[in-house]
Amino acid sequence: MTYSPPAVWENTVSGGKFANINSPTAGARHDKDLPVGEHPLQLYSLATPNGVKVTVLLEELLEAGHDCEYDAWLIDISEGDQFSTGFVDVNPNSKIPALFDRTKGANVRVFESAAIMLHLAERHRAFLGESRPEMLSWLFWQMGSAPFLGGGFGHFYAYAPEKLQYPIDRYAMEAKRQLDVLDQHLEDNEWMAGNYSIADMAIWAWYGQLCLGRLYEAAEFLAVHEYEHVMEWAKRIDARPAVRRGRMVNRTFGDDESLKLPERHSAKDFDR
Repeated sequence: MTYSPPAVWENTVSGGKFANINSPTAGARHDKDLPVGEHPLQLYSLATPNGVKVTVLLEELLEAGHDCEYDAWLIDISEGDQFSTGFVDVNPNSKIPALFDRTKGANVRVFESAAIMLHLAERHRAFLGESRPEMLSWLFWQMGSAPFLGGGFGHFYAYAPEKLQYPIDRYAMEAKRQLDVLDQHLEDNEWMAGNYSIADMAIWAWYGQLCLGRLYEAAEFLAVHEYEHVMEWAKRIDARPAVRRGRMVNRTFGDDESLKLPERHSAKDFDR
C-alpha cells in the first residue's frame, strides 16, 4: 500500500520493538533519583553498542594503570529508566550512556558517547591515537555513520513490525558501503589512527560486533566475511581482556550468563 503523508504529521502507534518508549516529546516522564556510588565516576548505561564504547574505554584505562575507578549503574531502556527526572538531569536527550564526573569535588555531567570518551581520554592522555586529527575524524565518522546502521538497517531488518524490502535494501546498501570504507582503510593500517585509540573502540562497538555476529543476526545477510581486514581488526580487539570486561558491564541480555554484569562497582565484581 502506498503511503500518502498528510499535510501535518500526527503521532500514531508505530509498532515494533521499543514502540512503547518512542515519543515525539522530550523530558522526564516520572520522578526517580539516580543511585550514586563511592567512586568519582558515575556511569548510567546499558550494554548496547553505545554503552559498550564507554565501558571498554574505562576498562582499558584501568588496565593501563590510570586512576579512573567507576560505578556503572544499569539503565533499562525497555522499562523507560532513561525518562526519570534523575536521568534527564544528566542527559536531557534521554539516551544512554551518561556520566557524572565528581573528580576533585566537581559535579560535571557528560552525555553522548563520543563526548564521554574524549573527556576521559583527554584527562588521562591515553588512547588518543598517533594523529589527533585522524583519530577525531574516525571517531566522528562513527557518530555520523552508525545511526544508519542502527536506527536505519537494524530497525527495519530486526525490529520493525513488518519486513519491507525498500528500507532494508536502502540501509543494507549503506551498511555495506560503510564496511567497505573501513575495510579499505584497514587494508593499509593496523588501527584507525596509527595506534589503538578511542576511535577503534567506538567503531568496534558497532561494526566490529556486527562482523562478529552480535548485532541483529545480520552477519550472513550482509556477507561480512567479504571484509577480511575489518574481520581481522575486529578479532584483535575482541581478544583484549579489557574489551571482554567492558562488554559485560551493564549487560542483562543474551544467552551467555558469564557475560552478564548488570552493575559494576569494583574489579572484584568480575570474579563473580
